Amino acid sequence: MKELIRTNNAVVLSFATSLLNDAGIHSLIADQSMSVLEGSLGLLPRRLLVEEDRAGEARRLLIDAGLEAELRTER
Repeated sequence: MKELIRTNNAVVLSFATSLLNDAGIHSLIADQSMSVLEGSLGLLPRRLLVEEDRAGEARRLLIDAGLEAELRTER
């Protein structure tokens, strides 16, 4: 899995996940259960992960949707 977005903005994660699902790209939001530890304050970021072989396609889709500023830099 490759990390595309790391944020504590639930709206961005929801929008990105919806776009990816509509395109048939499987995604996973990691660290959701960390809210139990932090007391649901939204301090710890969640990570949006996609399959390695679809990461390029997912990145282009999110850029086209205006989420370029949210994307992690490629390594």
